Amino acid sequence: MSHSASDTSPLDLMHLRTFLAVYRAGSFTAAGALLGLSQPTVTSQIRALESQLDRQLFERLPRGVAATSVADALATRVAGPLDELAAVAERDRSDDELPEPVHLAGPAEVLATKALPALAPLVEQGLRLRVTAGLADDLLDGLRAGRFDLVLSAIRPRGRSVVAVPMMDEEFVLVAAPAWAARIGPLTCDDPGPLRDAPLIAYAEDLPIVRRYWRHVFRTRLTRAPAVVVPDLRGVTAAVAAGAGISVLPRYLCAGELRSGALVTLLDPEDPPINTGFLAHRAGAPARRPVTLVRDLLLTAARSW
Repeated sequence: MSHSASDTSPLDLMHLRTFLAVYRAGSFTAAGALLGLSQPTVTSQIRALESQLDRQLFERLPRGVAATSVADALATRVAGPLDELAAVAERDRSDDELPEPVHLAGPAEVLATKALPALAPLVEQGLRLRVTAGLADDLLDGLRAGRFDLVLSAIRPRGRSVVAVPMMDEEFVLVAAPAWAARIGPLTCDDPGPLRDAPLIAYAEDLPIVRRYWRHVFRTRLTRAPAVVVPDLRGVTAAVAAGAGISVLPRYLCAGELRSGALVTLLDPEDPPINTGFLAHRAGAPARRPVTLVRDLLLTAARSW
């Protein structure tokens, strides 16, 4: 390092802000995207801070960085004051400036059928919302990089940069239109054989939900290919209700069709597959009232989903 440990010149606030973004995001690139800085600029600021402190803050890894104990201690000291300054800046925006939108992401089906209807009252009250649909892994990467404020995730996020709260449990059901149910006949957990001639309608080519059901309920590996692939479970529901074949769906999504008789369950196992959905946000992200309102409302509404 070019400076000695005795260097007592004031630490640059911008460098500290960049440091905290890298510490929370786990990479220079993600921190740069979050702050609107280029990756070389982030690197330069972190090196300058390390030089002034005469301490290494981050260990460079093949993907991202790992914080040193020095970085842990520095983050503990500066996170609170920097977050408070960010909150003051947010509150002091001019009255005629539109508030920054809340960026929400998640599976298209949950967003369309559950989240957006629940958030309608906040939109009426002035909330600005930007919604992105996609797969969980991609959306969680976007959350870590600062592209989203909140993510509805079908998987539990890993790592300290994301905080996730259990939101809802979805039960998976094996369904068909009444005509297919009549052709298949009685079904037991011991023998999926009667299903062999029924076309499979799936969300993805590798049948992730259907394969999980086969493994959990029938205790066997599913090796068949899907007849129809629709990357939206609402499309899968429509195809099955129209008589195209059979599928496995979250009960919340096909509850209306089950009540009306457009779909019927082919099996009611004592222990159906359950998946827990999570509401995730970035650890240590500066508090924004609109984001908090959206998060709290979604968690409250999810109790009845």
